[in-house]
Amino acid sequence: MDDFSYAHRDTSGASRWNKPHIPPALQVIREGAFRREIPVAADETVAYLMAQVAAVRPERVLELGTAIGTTAIAMALACPSAHITTVERDENFFKEAQQNFDDCGVRERVTSVCGDAGKVIDELEGPFGLIFMDCAKVQYIKYLPRLKKLLAAGGVLIADDVLLFGWASGEAEVPKKRKMLAQHIEEYLSAVTSDEQLITAVIKVGDGMAVSVKRG
Repeated sequence: MDDFSYAHRDTSGASRWNKPHIPPALQVIREGAFRREIPVAADETVAYLMAQVAAVRPERVLELGTAIGTTAIAMALACPSAHITTVERDENFFKEAQQNFDDCGVRERVTSVCGDAGKVIDELEGPFGLIFMDCAKVQYIKYLPRLKKLLAAGGVLIADDVLLFGWASGEAEVPKKRKMLAQHIEEYLSAVTSDEQLITAVIKVGDGMAVSVKRG
């Protein structure tokens, strides 16, 4: 296995404790998304993300990959002083997220942008205290240099779904059609775990998270 592989006992039983404390309006949105097979974060991912935001207490948060807004809402609720900038390229998801922000009472603290994340981040000004990346996985390594510049000293960069069903850790064979995707994720993990500007842990939350802190 590579340097970023992980060893652990099966902790799947912990999932029953990882239920995020969210209002009914957001839970209804998430349940509806699950029924419609819209990709939204699992309970343990939301719980971890909310805990991170509450601990870091960033003034500004950047999210790449809004989908229908569930994680942006969760972060806004976890830290009422934070302002969230979230980027989504799918226009239908973007529009639905706007309504969800209204329904959950966080619209005034969320700046939502419809567009390609790569183009949007080139136009943004930092610093951001926390960046959550849950967009096209093949782009993670491409976005990393710019995101490091946007990240505040002491800020946290979280990349979601980095273990890719066990492909990136070597626990499962990579399908031929997904080898390029797995390669890009491996490049990202190698980059953040070897970067002297970052302190990184790869953790088994959801389908894996790479949590990187920028040295001050």
